[in-house]
Amino acid sequence: MKTFCGRANPTTGSMEWLEEGEDYDYHQEIARSRYADMLHDKDRNVKYYQGIRAAVSRVKDRGEKAIVLDIGTGTGLLSMMAASAGADFCYAIEMFKPMANAAVKIVEKNGFSDKIKVINKHSTEVTVGPDGDMQCRANILVTELFDTELIGEGALPTYEHAHKYLVQEGCEAVPHRATVYVQLVESKRMWSWKKLFPVHVEAEDGEKVLVPPSEMENCPGVPSVCDIQLNQMPSSDFTTLSDVVTMFSVDFSKPVQSAPTYYRVQLESVKSGKAQIVLSWWDIDMDPSGMINCTMAPYWVKPTSALQWRDHWMQCVYFLPNEEPVLQGEKLLLTAWRDEYAVWYNLQKAREEENKAAEEEHKADVRVESPVCRCRAHLLWNRPRLGELNDQNRTYQYIKALRKVLKTDSVCLCISDGSLLPVLAHYLGAKQVQYFFFKANHLEDKIKIIEARPELLKPYHLEDKKISVLVGEPFFTTSLLPWHNLYFWYARTSLSTHLASDVTVLPQSASLHMMIVEFQDLWRIRSPCGTCEGFDVQTMDDMIKNSLNFRESKEAEPHPLWEYPCKSLSDPQEVLTFDFTKTVPQHCLSTEGSVNLLRKGKSHGAVLWMEYHLAADISVSTGLVQISNEKGSCEWNPHCKQAVYFFSSVIESEILSDPTAVTYAINFDTKTGEIAMDFKP
Repeated sequence: MKTFCGRANPTTGSMEWLEEGEDYDYHQEIARSRYADMLHDKDRNVKYYQGIRAAVSRVKDRGEKAIVLDIGTGTGLLSMMAASAGADFCYAIEMFKPMANAAVKIVEKNGFSDKIKVINKHSTEVTVGPDGDMQCRANILVTELFDTELIGEGALPTYEHAHKYLVQEGCEAVPHRATVYVQLVESKRMWSWKKLFPVHVEAEDGEKVLVPPSEMENCPGVPSVCDIQLNQMPSSDFTTLSDVVTMFSVDFSKPVQSAPTYYRVQLESVKSGKAQIVLSWWDIDMDPSGMINCTMAPYWVKPTSALQWRDHWMQCVYFLPNEEPVLQGEKLLLTAWRDEYAVWYNLQKAREEENKAAEEEHKADVRVESPVCRCRAHLLWNRPRLGELNDQNRTYQYIKALRKVLKTDSVCLCISDGSLLPVLAHYLGAKQVQYFFFKANHLEDKIKIIEARPELLKPYHLEDKKISVLVGEPFFTTSLLPWHNLYFWYARTSLSTHLASDVTVLPQSASLHMMIVEFQDLWRIRSPCGTCEGFDVQTMDDMIKNSLNFRESKEAEPHPLWEYPCKSLSDPQEVLTFDFTKTVPQHCLSTEGSVNLLRKGKSHGAVLWMEYHLAADISVSTGLVQISNEKGSCEWNPHCKQAVYFFSSVIESEILSDPTAVTYAINFDTKTGEIAMDFKP
């Protein structure tokens, strides 16, 4: 059966209807899943195996049969560990049907079909009894239901239900407990992901300051956690204001409550500064004694430990509602509020006498409401985008370019989502401009917002004037891959009749750049596993490969490479250019060639990014900032995602002899706005 799927083309802006097979969604889910990443997580797998062996032994030592319930079994790995450890029977729950089918095959291939029953249901739908899915309640509960925030995938309600209906009282649990840790920090870099900083503009009539409106200044922002690879955040980018403290723990061997609640700890600031950010991570003890521990602690907490790279569990950045000045030695109260799926934080100055009374009063009746963005700016701008708007060096490049092109009689139109360029253009002397923040900056009557798509623009929208300066960053919220922002070019083409004959377009052009790299770890997310702790999981590898071949493997995927170290094996190379001073051509733009490899290493893939040429000698890059040493270590634009095209040798796990060059063919289809590419190491 075929299905027509509607989608807005992010590059051309047009609405398209594509005919997709009935398995389309399933292939998307599998192709971009993190199953491979989890199977490559050696530390996780070893600790789970140790914990499961110990739990089975404890049950057997009591003279009981070991009956295991494995919720969210995925490949069936944890159930097979339990069966091989001597469990009498395992019930493996998996709600995603294609995954459950794969688990059945993997279990059979490894010879455990008589010990493991795969149940394709949500755990809350599983029945127990002679005619049920499970013959009896389990006495060992094994799960891997965690995300970076611990509870974001619904672990708490799932555990709550399991204890009520699926497992025995006093059951063993693997993991046995989870503990959440926090540390208070000051960080201008991370705070720039929540707040818009003032922008100073040197204009002809003196300095102008663009300030955010009070609604945004006082807004708590969006409640969702910011999960990042905190191990890639240099220590110079933050100052710790407290020691690491335990925020709360959950014992999974006992009944779990998912109802909203809060936890409170007292901190003492170890340094004076501005408390802005709560950094958080968790660890899990696989056994009651805590001897088998798997931790997400970042590098500065356990500097002597070898760090296990993983992408499925990272670390959390939480933004306090407002920055709080603190003094060294000052007592502080940090409160973690949570509902079933999310956590958020609040900081107060400690007042000893009030604490106990307030504690008792609140415990009686906890009503928890997560913070909600009231200013709407946090809904328009995600965190990397706010960081980009707060990048003073980048803003200065646009100011410098605008100074070159603007005149006092310029009629300026800006095409970009949530951009500061219209305000900058006005401050720099444009006669008429377009945007959002004007109440705070008294510009309501200076900048006009046009609520129409570029192709629907009429002369009256522009008061019958021709546009003399067309500007864009360009940035659009619908863009996923770097070249999706070429929507600016299509919008410029739609506006041709409204442009003055001597129109200035800023940026005047863009170019697509490419470089061959070896990743330190990111390659693991696309690499087959083969065997995992002695179990054959080839079926899973084949399933992912099949879904990648369905479409995805011939496409690039977006990744913020500041979080994923790599080294360059080639020089960066410009491969395509796009001239914004002209309309989008009817013919395709194609290029092919080869790039020489200058350093030895494994060619995992190509990284692609865009550079925008604003004016003569003024450019901004969305990708490579610099190759920082002889080894080829790369520094990337921290505000943008770059495009990563993994070579088939990664997906197929082929071992290649050291190639000296990589050939490429890249084609930009101007009708669809899509880029097709092929690489051969």
